[in-house]
Amino acid sequence: MVETYNDKVVKQFTVMTVIWGIVGMLVGVFIAAQLAWPWLNFDIAWLSYGRLRPLHTNAVIFAFGGSGLFATSYYIVQRTCHARLFSDALAAFTFWGWQLVIVAVAITYPLGITQSREYAETEWPIDILITLVWVAYAVVFFGTIAKRKIQHIYVANWFFAAYIITIALLHIVNNLSLPVSMTKSYVIYSGAVGAMVQWWYGHNAVGFFLTAGFLGMMYYFVPKQAGRPVYSYRLSIVHFWALIAIYMWAGPHHLHYTALPDWAQSLGMVFSLILLAPSWGGMINGMMTLSGAWHKLRTDPILRFMIVSLSFYGMSTFEGPMMAIKTVNALSHYTDWTVGHVHSGALGWVAMITIGCVYSLYPRLLKLPGMFSTKAIEAHFWVMTIGVVLYIASMWIAGVMQGLMWRATNADGTLAYTFVESLKLTYPYYYVRFLGGTLVLSGMFVMLWNMWKTSQMARDTSPVAVTIPAHA
Repeated sequence: MVETYNDKVVKQFTVMTVIWGIVGMLVGVFIAAQLAWPWLNFDIAWLSYGRLRPLHTNAVIFAFGGSGLFATSYYIVQRTCHARLFSDALAAFTFWGWQLVIVAVAITYPLGITQSREYAETEWPIDILITLVWVAYAVVFFGTIAKRKIQHIYVANWFFAAYIITIALLHIVNNLSLPVSMTKSYVIYSGAVGAMVQWWYGHNAVGFFLTAGFLGMMYYFVPKQAGRPVYSYRLSIVHFWALIAIYMWAGPHHLHYTALPDWAQSLGMVFSLILLAPSWGGMINGMMTLSGAWHKLRTDPILRFMIVSLSFYGMSTFEGPMMAIKTVNALSHYTDWTVGHVHSGALGWVAMITIGCVYSLYPRLLKLPGMFSTKAIEAHFWVMTIGVVLYIASMWIAGVMQGLMWRATNADGTLAYTFVESLKLTYPYYYVRFLGGTLVLSGMFVMLWNMWKTSQMARDTSPVAVTIPAHA
């Protein structure tokens, strides 16, 4: 009997989502510890903060988040199109190719083999492999859409489609470079143009990889888990078009008070402020899907993960436009406030919606009614929520303090504080951040244990569960 859907690749990506999540967050906790206790780099170059920090960001974004997006998009597109993936071979290539990319990153970054460009540090041979995997991903996804059995294309697939197309465009344009060896290349852009292209890429990596793709997850799994239709399908379409039309132009807000032309900075600020409307439209649409089902939050920790993630999405998409205002940015830029903002989105929104979706998805893949332990999911929710709040609150406070100290002046116009004084006062907040990160990481180990026990449960019950004869 041939399976209707290709769930093998979905299972593979789902398991690797959790494994890479642990790896990425473990590196994050280690470099957070280095900021609190600097001797932890042990004077070893490949353990230094400057080399491990890009490894952490890429592992969390592209290994953890990327694997989650592959898993959920492959799962959702098959169910909503009533069609098997376009090509099993290409789908398998995307899995093994993406894992190879991640391993290559894990080797090259600590060795210092990078382009030194935020979220785009990979050198040109790995960039080519990423391109090949992404083209295969696009063929599988859009090929499945093309062979769908029903005419309607569900809105989650719109978000996945936009993120796949846009990331391809961003990756290729931003990584146009001239190789000089197998491990070194030089990007063709320079100066202010290079900065503009980099942050056009950098912010849209946030906008499409870390927002549009995960909104695709949200629009399928929140209604599914709540047992309710999406609050307003019309709003979801308006949300889609408004978001993708506006997000592309917000990148210059990363370059306030730089050599970038002032008009470009102001344009980035204006588009960032406009972004608040579609972002909150999506957040409200997701939350209001629980209308008539709010009581489920008391007993369903998976749904709680999803709804709290939407709360963080709303919070971080309010904070982002606010920080894009030039006068606010003058205080926040280069401080730990930015770090708090990034992790409000990355841990609060991206990680929590991914974790909720994996908890919802995994037992369905194994033909089980639910995960092995609901109490473990409950524990994971509280440990992670407390950890995220400790992390971002400590960085917000530290960041505002730093910004105020750095620009405080005496009556004669000299600086009131040295940089070292601000650093000394930041240390208590670094300890709190380390604690918050450790709690988040410990929750991921609870999740891995729960998934392992769930897979064992599936193996133990499989002879009973299979009722279809082998010859059917």
